[in-house]
Amino acid sequence: MKSGLKVLIVASEAAPFIKSGGLGDVVGSLPKALKAQGVDVRVVIPRHMSIKNSEMNDVNYVGEFDVRLFWRVQRAKILVKPQEMPVYFIENDFYFGRGDLYGYGDDNERFAFFGKAVLDMMAMLDFYPDVLHCNDWQTGPVCLYLKEIYSKMVYYSKIKTLFTIHNLQYQGNFDKSTMEVLGAPYYCYENGSVEFYNNVSYMKMGLVYADRISTVSATYAEEIQTWEYGYGMDGILRSRKEDLSGIINGIDYAANDPETDRRISFSYTVEDLEGKGKNKGVLQDRLGLERREGPIVAMITRLADQKGLDILSHVFHEIMQRDIQFVLLGTGETRFEYFFREMARQYPGRASINLFFDEILAQQIYAGADLFLMPSRFEPCGLGQMFSLRYGTVPIARKTGGLADTVCPYDTKTKEGNGFLFESYDGGGILWALDQALGVYYQGGEEWNHVVRNAMNSNYSWASSATKYIALYEALKEDE
Repeated sequence: MKSGLKVLIVASEAAPFIKSGGLGDVVGSLPKALKAQGVDVRVVIPRHMSIKNSEMNDVNYVGEFDVRLFWRVQRAKILVKPQEMPVYFIENDFYFGRGDLYGYGDDNERFAFFGKAVLDMMAMLDFYPDVLHCNDWQTGPVCLYLKEIYSKMVYYSKIKTLFTIHNLQYQGNFDKSTMEVLGAPYYCYENGSVEFYNNVSYMKMGLVYADRISTVSATYAEEIQTWEYGYGMDGILRSRKEDLSGIINGIDYAANDPETDRRISFSYTVEDLEGKGKNKGVLQDRLGLERREGPIVAMITRLADQKGLDILSHVFHEIMQRDIQFVLLGTGETRFEYFFREMARQYPGRASINLFFDEILAQQIYAGADLFLMPSRFEPCGLGQMFSLRYGTVPIARKTGGLADTVCPYDTKTKEGNGFLFESYDGGGILWALDQALGVYYQGGEEWNHVVRNAMNSNYSWASSATKYIALYEALKEDE
């Protein structure tokens, strides 16, 4: 074991069981990398109804206990997937037997219950970690309960907390009556520790009560201390800047390897790219695109303003005036779905709009497209660019957050760089970067292959990021 280090990762979702975005991917893959480096790491999430039964095979019953929230008492049943890295599930159908993960009027109560149950579960398991690694607003109450209540008990007194921000825009802000639901001392609200514009903020709980704070890229750690990206929390983050770290996420390189990935039709390597061209033909056939030369520009994204779709829609016709094909995979806001349906109608055989999510199709897009577009307004980390780099699909991205930390502009003189970046958040920026990319693409041959190979040689596996997390855990363990 790594210095006998014990870590419990607390989150509202984790792949492969359940995920709504990058948080689930991270909680599904980071623990494996920590385990590989000798950490006794475990994970706990709610037992959401939408977790597939097949994922719950071999799950064992551990025990159950009552959790009291103001006047209501609810039962928490603890299940475990007994594997090398145990995953615990907190089951309660009243709170988690629902179709969606979030978006309910009682989310404040649901995640207060979850937070208390996580802490009570430790006593049942007789497992008291050195570090509780909490993730996003849903786990803010864990940090509050530990500091204000549980730390007064001897077995909890030495547990430290790391709170990771995956997206500061989502804060879990609720009516101040939430203080009664929590059953926490009211002075926590009166002294401003959890109060946020006359509401109770679960995100703020994490930022105030955690021993250390991290976020998912170094650039985003700087950005969220500014008014533009701080969503009202920038002052708190500036006051805690000495406790704030930025550690870039990673992806599972074993599961996402173009040489061995069975989800794609043809394998290929950085030395032999022939299979990538064949995958492009397969993708064109599957999506009803014309079989011809010329680049495929792809997006796999949630359809939201954050992802830059507002500025993209302003210049989409200009983009399609270039000799390209366009592929979109994702769901989201109705206005964007409507817009892209109309673009599919106007550009038959050239624009493939897929308003759903399909993991197999996603991999085939990563493997078959030439360029991957991410014009995000902000991007805490971004995983799409990491997957696209792994498969040699060259990113065009806005210079923000994790995109700025992972995409380096290609230089035709030095042959260095793995993609194309633009800074201004407008359609002109997208067009400029796209034209830079197309200029290199149409030089063809070895010039384009330089960029593709640079992309594939980029290394954003979890190994180095896990080492940084371990250093942070050990620093926390040593803090008195």
